[in-house]
Amino acid sequence: MTERSQARAMLDEWRVQGDDRVSPLRFAFIDSLERRASAQRGEARRLLDARLQALLHDYAREVQLAAPVEASRKVENTPLAVLVADMNARLAHASQSELLEYFREVWARLSAEQRLNESLARVPKNAGPLNSSSLVHRSLALMREVSPAYLQHFLAYLDGLSWMEEMAGDAPAVKKPMRGKAARG
Repeated sequence: MTERSQARAMLDEWRVQGDDRVSPLRFAFIDSLERRASAQRGEARRLLDARLQALLHDYAREVQLAAPVEASRKVENTPLAVLVADMNARLAHASQSELLEYFREVWARLSAEQRLNESLARVPKNAGPLNSSSLVHRSLALMREVSPAYLQHFLAYLDGLSWMEEMAGDAPAVKKPMRGKAARG
């Protein structure tokens, strides 16, 4: 077997045995490096193969150390565990553009939820019906119920406006034209 096919066989075996979950990000990096190395030739291929072998060796040691822990630990079905499992499944079968779009969607959803929680934290306990913080929070909550995608789009738009306002704050102030007697001078 060539080094490349040995590396691929080892990665596939770890995936089948579930050892890809020992360190999901590291495993995804090694898997990606193996795919990149297979597309290279010459000196670049030699350097990538050397790096790949070192990473495989380190990961094999990590798998060995984690084996007793994994056997005794029950895999929880927490939201984070589900998200990591979903991300790993997508990493294994998706192109870079698909992954980028997926992570953008996840980030937008998490960001929208965080903004909604922040708006709730700003609402005073005894806020009246016309309190501006209360109105903002109620509007965002209603927007999330009616159209979560629109809420994400709206918050992204607000982020863009906020960023532009910050950038304009660094720019020199524009003088307003003088009016009245001073202008006629």
